[in-house]
Amino acid sequence: MSPQMKLKRYDEITRLPNVTELNHYREGDHAPVRGKWTSLFGNNNPITLELACGKGEYALALAEQYPDRNFIGIDIKGDRLWKGAQAALENGLNNVHFLRARIDHLCNYFAPGEVEELWITFPDPYIKKPKKRKRLTHPVFLRRYANVLKSDGWIHLKTDSDIFFDFTLNILDIFNLPVKYKTDDVYALSAPPRHLDIRTYYEKIHLENGLTIKYLCFGLDDAIMKPDPPAVQYLK
Repeated sequence: MSPQMKLKRYDEITRLPNVTELNHYREGDHAPVRGKWTSLFGNNNPITLELACGKGEYALALAEQYPDRNFIGIDIKGDRLWKGAQAALENGLNNVHFLRARIDHLCNYFAPGEVEELWITFPDPYIKKPKKRKRLTHPVFLRRYANVLKSDGWIHLKTDSDIFFDFTLNILDIFNLPVKYKTDDVYALSAPPRHLDIRTYYEKIHLENGLTIKYLCFGLDDAIMKPDPPAVQYLK
């Protein structure tokens, strides 16, 4: 995509009715939408948040499957969000909204308990060890999620990365966090649940390349708010 087209999309998303742009907020600065997302949607339906949503393919598919839920896709890449927002408008999906903002400032945008569940779909695994704190299931991020997620909420993870999957399992084991469901091969299941049988553009490529898709559904509790034990420092 040309730089001119990217700039055009960055400009257009500021005027789309289903996009909120909060990338200028910094940690500690509470945005006006914080605690008021039900007003934005015009109903009290539960909120599902997709992190690093890209073009929002997963959020869009879930919104079609579950019209009685509200979905928010968050990403910092405006040109990607533009595609998801346009698709939502074209398909009349009023229960999906997009947020251009930084995930590490999540507590600025959502009040405690405002989100019922989170989806993390094919995140960057950050293979190099010095980058592991950037992994979206590192305790640094899990603590942010704990601040916005309902106490009985769940986190869903889909990934093609063995390293990321094993890293997450290790974190859950270290903090003794509850695991609701786990599989290291979604499509080896005889009948994958419909919320798992959603194949994004890149997921299809992963499958064509012979990679297996892993899935975890887990929860958080007060243990994640404690300081990291030494074991966390040495995870690959």
